[in-house]
Amino acid sequence: MNVLVIGLGYVGLPLAQEAAKAGLNVTGFDTRRSTVDGLNGGRSHVDDIGDDDVAAMLARGFRATDDEAAAGDPDVIVICVPTPLSESDGPDLTAVRAATQTAGRLLRQGTLVVLESTTYPGTTDEVVRPVLEKASGLTAGIGFSLAFSPERIDPGNEVYGIRNTPKVVGGVTPACTEAATRFYGQVCDRVVPAKSAREAEMAKLLENTYRHVNIALVNEMAIFCHELGVDLWDAIRCAATKPFGFQPFYPGPGVGGHCIPIDPNYLSYKVRTLGYPFRFVELAQEINSRMPGYIVDRAAELLNRDAKPLNGARVLLLGVTYKRDIADQRESPARPIARKLLSRGAVLSYHDPFVDSWQVDGRGVPRAAEATADADLTILLQAHSAYDLDDIARRARLLLDTRGQAAAGDGGTVDVL
Repeated sequence: MNVLVIGLGYVGLPLAQEAAKAGLNVTGFDTRRSTVDGLNGGRSHVDDIGDDDVAAMLARGFRATDDEAAAGDPDVIVICVPTPLSESDGPDLTAVRAATQTAGRLLRQGTLVVLESTTYPGTTDEVVRPVLEKASGLTAGIGFSLAFSPERIDPGNEVYGIRNTPKVVGGVTPACTEAATRFYGQVCDRVVPAKSAREAEMAKLLENTYRHVNIALVNEMAIFCHELGVDLWDAIRCAATKPFGFQPFYPGPGVGGHCIPIDPNYLSYKVRTLGYPFRFVELAQEINSRMPGYIVDRAAELLNRDAKPLNGARVLLLGVTYKRDIADQRESPARPIARKLLSRGAVLSYHDPFVDSWQVDGRGVPRAAEATADADLTILLQAHSAYDLDDIARRARLLLDTRGQAAAGDGGTVDVL
């Protein structure tokens, strides 16, 4: 089976790796020449895949290309391109449409096309299908198979990957679902058929909206618990002992990554086309989006208690990636926090074991030599496992812990979100 993966980022490259391991003939297509050259040279650009992994893929016959003519004659085409938000916070399907055009030109009788890029319900049938049918002259469900399968990549997760994470698939017809199920059955231990592509699309948005709303809930609770003098972290610890009916979520400086800050907006966009708002999602977005501003206000409050103004204060940010122990900075709340601190006159520096250089709006932020560098205020944004949090808490003059991980220090004041 010849497999073409379009888009070799955090979703496409792990899929290509697992398909190559399964013995399939895998070609990766990406419009970024640097990505293609790097992979063909044995270099990875994705956190969970090392250079040795890429070398193993190449040894199994994998190759990357940015030349459509070199994409071969695929039996399966999987589209794994980004779906960011537009300037109006609606869906930006530019990359999906471009990838679909490419797939349409490569399509032949019997080909399976799968969209993995997160999007709103109806995209596979209403956007992707017409383009493929027009380009190929074939009909979905008869001349070729078309399905949606939501990506479930969790960067940095050492337990669950492509192989052992259940794979949801939904075709535009039952026969398309069967074709997609047969393909993914070769690279995944368990395949879960959905009723159609629309249900599969909705499943992805439901998963991330669930997290988005619950994170917003504890973020708002963190704000008023601080005013009430309640330790929310301890309350969550106690509530989590209940063996049924509760799942712990934790507050933080904001949401980041390629899913939670973006995907629920796709669902909200689709609901607005029906003539009314998706109030839960929009409220969650409002709460989570204001957390960076709240963190800066708490920073100013903490400095003020120590008789220091934020203007001119030396502030050290620890951990600027969106998630612990990875280098991915997509949608990290560290940038809006840094932007607000700089606008209020703070003298900013950062430390992150995964980020060698860091910019905010084109302005370079100095990198501290160590996590315990001298500063008027240290703000823990990401509790990387490389950090000795007890040592940081002891040595920091003032520490604002947005992750609830640091104990009270002997030599400084620790304030927990």
